[in-house]
Amino acid sequence: MPIPEDVTGNEIDKDVRQELQSLPKTLADDVARNLVMVARLIDEDPEAAYGYSKVALRLASRVAAVREAAGFAAYANQKYSEALAEFRAARRMTGAVDLWPLMADCERGLGRPEKALEMAGAPEVHKLDKAGQVEMRLVAAGARRDMGQVDAAIVTLQSPELASSAVQPWTARLRYAYADALLAAGREGEAREWFAKALESDREGSTDASDRLAELDGVEFVDALDEKAAEGEPEDGSAADDRD
Repeated sequence: MPIPEDVTGNEIDKDVRQELQSLPKTLADDVARNLVMVARLIDEDPEAAYGYSKVALRLASRVAAVREAAGFAAYANQKYSEALAEFRAARRMTGAVDLWPLMADCERGLGRPEKALEMAGAPEVHKLDKAGQVEMRLVAAGARRDMGQVDAAIVTLQSPELASSAVQPWTARLRYAYADALLAAGREGEAREWFAKALESDREGSTDASDRLAELDGVEFVDALDEKAAEGEPEDGSAADDRD
């Protein structure tokens, strides 16, 4: 797959670069450039990112960072079985637990919420950092909802992190998930309150809390261009010429 000339491979994290030092330099550079493309495209073009991850995987399947990148790319494309296999491989190589919540979410994606809940209660969860523990809580709540246990999902999300007024990278998503669960349980007033809190903390625009609030408030957004077209007005706003 083509790689832009401005991508040198030096853009990758220094820890990943260190992992690649076990490879011949030319090969390491090729793998690094493909990993840069995975990171660059995974949000805007996950399918292309997946393609680059497969190239990196073919070149260096014994490097944990490559297996992890391949897992993320597969996950972004909802290839949950493949993602789970890659995450497991990366974990075997490093012994790290940071991928545990993602592995559990892959189980959800494969239609196995019970397995995800089992993982949420495993000893590995206690080894996660705070962000990882919050992510695990979100996965567990999602698994509860998969099983139709909305009230249990609400209880699962109730935590010191949810109650805290401090805004952390996970705050908006946690509040949003709680609001969504409340709405699913028919607790509309409380849901509106928490969607508002989610919006307040969503500095990166990672949720559609504003749209959900508008929907609850009965606000309907109208596309101005569509409205003009319906009225027969030109899109540039000029008056229609009715001369012969």
